Amino acid sequence: MQGRGTVGAGSSTEKVERRDRIAGPVAQAHGGVARRQDLLAAGLTRHDIDGQLRRRLWHRAGRHTVVVEGSRPEGEGRYWQALWELGPRSVLDGPTALVVSGLTSWTEEIVHVSVPRNATVGTLEGVRRHVLRDVGPAITTGLRRTKPHVAAVRAAEWARSDRAAATLLAMTVQQRLVSTEALLQRWESVRRSRRRRVLDGVIRDICDGAHSINELDVADACRARGIRAPSRQQVRTGPAGRVYLDLFWDEEEVHAEVQGAHHFVGLKVVDDSLRVNDLAISSRALISLQIPVLGWRVSPDRFLDQIAAALEEGGRRRRARALPRSA
Repeated sequence: MQGRGTVGAGSSTEKVERRDRIAGPVAQAHGGVARRQDLLAAGLTRHDIDGQLRRRLWHRAGRHTVVVEGSRPEGEGRYWQALWELGPRSVLDGPTALVVSGLTSWTEEIVHVSVPRNATVGTLEGVRRHVLRDVGPAITTGLRRTKPHVAAVRAAEWARSDRAAATLLAMTVQQRLVSTEALLQRWESVRRSRRRRVLDGVIRDICDGAHSINELDVADACRARGIRAPSRQQVRTGPAGRVYLDLFWDEEEVHAEVQGAHHFVGLKVVDDSLRVNDLAISSRALISLQIPVLGWRVSPDRFLDQIAAALEEGGRRRRARALPRSA
């Protein structure tokens, strides 16, 4: 009896090892998950798979997806799950496609997937499905996804805010996932956009400096706000020689510099500039403000508030200097 028990245990262990040996490489190639048909093709039986699921050694994650490593799909495994569960005509799109294509320093909790209108697909938790008339050009090897120039424009359309849209576009170009020519060409082919005004400005800031915001636009906005218009392109002499200032209010000694979109990574520079501007307004030196063009696109009022505050502070200092000193 003992001999039979030993043989049985050994046989069971061999079966487990065999299942792991077959399923391991399949799952490792897909972020810890495997498709049922791939496990069957690799040599497992339906009985093998169902047995692992009953023992809760593996976990079901949809009709087609089995989690071999862990208890639920994570990371890249979520992308494979989304494609398998939403069918062979689905593609990763928008910010998800950009991340898969190499976009760094961006986190997206939702997996975005696009499918054509005539595709029959279900729903999946954590996945946002976009039904489109034309999915557009896609990369079909590995994780199926729309090409970066298409994904970038859609990511901006689907972003939660104008600021997030501008950030995604700037990062995509700055990380060289998309050329400015390809992005501009794709944008010009878009017929309808709920963010037409904002994105038209942001994309031209990023792609076409000749049509970007400049000091004339800022001066016009100041006049519309009731702020006195500045002088433009003033020449000052500094430690490194002659310096050209974009905008200068002589009486208040306030300087503002319009900074092009191509110098920065994402929109972190906007927060940095707002903070630097606040410090400049409270300092005792020449008040010098930074105005990133992408920040002006998404938050013009905040920069106009700072210009007004800087002029008020500059005027206060000028009046204080004019007061006679007490004996």
